[in-house]
Amino acid sequence: MENQGNDQAALVRELSIPIYQSKGWLKLLGIVSIVQGIITVFTIIGILIAWLPIWIGVLLYKCASTVERAYLTGDKLTYMESLGKLKIYFIIQGIMTLIGIIVAVIALSMGLLGALFSYIG
Repeated sequence: MENQGNDQAALVRELSIPIYQSKGWLKLLGIVSIVQGIITVFTIIGILIAWLPIWIGVLLYKCASTVERAYLTGDKLTYMESLGKLKIYFIIQGIMTLIGIIVAVIALSMGLLGALFSYIG
């Protein structure tokens, strides 16, 4: 039974190597994102959306910390927790990207319509 635990710990360590090796970058991006959110608070519209980069930064920082813990201990649940945080990060980034594209298309359409109406009128 102990051999199975050692095998599982070795597997967790092996699977977590790519994320573990980039933990420094994850922490850096997390800190930069938190700082960006704090700076965003000082703008008028930023007050409404500043929580998003702060949340993303916390997720990335916690992901780096939990993957480090998973690599060192070989704990499967900790590794799954780190992947869960990474999953949430990508979901949020995907939604924000889609919203950005939609806003850009609407703004471009309104600009083109405004130019068309000013040309006609």
